[in-house]
Amino acid sequence: MTEPIVLRTDRDDGLTILTLNRPDKRNALNLAVFMQLREHLVSIEQDPAIGCVVLRGAGPAFSAGADLGRDALNEHEPDPHFKAETVDALEALPCPTIARLNGYCLTGGLELALACDLLIAGASTTFADTHGTWGLVPGWGLSVRLPERVGRSMAKELSFTSRRIGADEAHTIGLIDRVVPDEQLDGTVDQLAAAILANSRDANRMVKAIQRDHAELTRQEALAHERSLPYGRPADMGERLRSSAHG
Repeated sequence: MTEPIVLRTDRDDGLTILTLNRPDKRNALNLAVFMQLREHLVSIEQDPAIGCVVLRGAGPAFSAGADLGRDALNEHEPDPHFKAETVDALEALPCPTIARLNGYCLTGGLELALACDLLIAGASTTFADTHGTWGLVPGWGLSVRLPERVGRSMAKELSFTSRRIGADEAHTIGLIDRVVPDEQLDGTVDQLAAAILANSRDANRMVKAIQRDHAELTRQEALAHERSLPYGRPADMGERLRSSAHG
């Protein structure tokens, strides 16, 4: 039996780890990767026990981008926007998501990472949008999500030039949230996930949903929307308090 190319690990503490598993191809993204990733995302979306998801790559790279080999280019998606909608499904997961980035995070790999809530990178990670190098136009959301992260002018520069940048510059321009020494990457991601999981999962889901909704509203509309929501503790926080009182 062939090994899955997107591995899923579910921990008892509510953390789910998704690992792109084509290390010999620098985790290049082909249709099979997207098919398996979509299956996992659908399952995760329906599981309230999952409090955080970490997306990572096996081996020396997060992802060098779309697989541009002959076999991959001849693949037929189930529908014309299947890959883009899979990236959307990652962004739409109700629980917080962390992209653990190392090695290369290029083009399609960057598009995938940008769909996560928090981006944490090792110091040696390289970032770039190389669509222009290949004569391609982004199709998985980069033209929207990259400017949201770094601003329109910087996004234009990165895309117009295909310039590669290191993790320190990526952090300076706001592309990633944190950069740490490579040897501290796993520990940092674990600590961040643990801090997220220590919070009320229902509250985290509600905050993520509210902020996503507010991105489409004016500031006044967003304030009014927040005030229209029922005020109080989410259900799982009530359970925690009751358990603590009886402990």
